[in-house]
Amino acid sequence: MPGRPTEAQFLMGAAVAGLTHAGFSLYWALGGRWLLPTVGQWAVTAAREAPVTAGLLLIVVAALKCAVVIIPLAAGRRPLPRPGAWRAFAWLAAAVLTGYGALNSIVAWLVLGGVLRPEGGYDREAMIGHAYLWDPLFLAWGALLGAGLLTGSRDRRKRALDRQR
Repeated sequence: MPGRPTEAQFLMGAAVAGLTHAGFSLYWALGGRWLLPTVGQWAVTAAREAPVTAGLLLIVVAALKCAVVIIPLAAGRRPLPRPGAWRAFAWLAAAVLTGYGALNSIVAWLVLGGVLRPEGGYDREAMIGHAYLWDPLFLAWGALLGAGLLTGSRDRRKRALDRQR
């Protein structure tokens, strides 16, 4: 019978979700357009009308997403200077990603289901993208990151107690 998932396994799952997000940001930054309408018509318009500005902004977004992937992985593998600060950053990222992903997924589902009716209508393709792809992926990223942090904290406490015995 397999044991519980480890901190590293949860963090790797979070990394897959985060790098998927970052990969699409970088793909769009370099001129790719596949799935861009699922973000919103505003993104399509920005890419068409100001491609350099949109590209530079998306490179920054991709870099930030990669940092949120790499920092918890690095901190989980070896001690970093000021480990408490890095874990606090990772916990904040997990909370923001989970909350943002959950809230926006629910709102998109409610809009698509007709429960919420935005004044002036809505971009159906973008709403579908947010309901079924981008925001659930943020939710999964945050939940997996949080599970990894929780598992790592539990494992570190257990090792500390074992050393005291």
